[in-house]
Amino acid sequence: EVQVVESGGGSVQAGGSLRLSCTASGFTFDDSDMGWYRQAPGNECMLVSTISSDGSTYYADSVKGRFTISQDNAKNTVYLQMNSLKPEDTAEYYCAADFGGFDTIATMCPIEDFGFWGQGTQVTVSS
Repeated sequence: EVQVVESGGGSVQAGGSLRLSCTASGFTFDDSDMGWYRQAPGNECMLVSTISSDGSTYYADSVKGRFTISQDNAKNTVYLQMNSLKPEDTAEYYCAADFGGFDTIATMCPIEDFGFWGQGTQVTVSS
């Protein structure tokens, strides 16, 4: 059974930091690409960051220089370190696993018929 479980969300003031974790099981983690999406009420589902099986990374322009994605294959876990958080970072954050490319934008998270998803974790940044 595939499981993807996020943790680490919470509430923080602007300028603060949070680290999200995503632990996966039920598939070959080393061969997968992992990504983080986010969706705020009324907004699209946006790809925030990805890390490929070869270690290459992607960041949305809005988070470059502030967020860092990393993974620990021994723990089947991917992390998203979020620094200098802004109120506009407030959203539900989802971890997704796939073996191909990630769509950068979608109507709704989780994206139907795409990859494996966690249940989401809320991040709230107050000004």
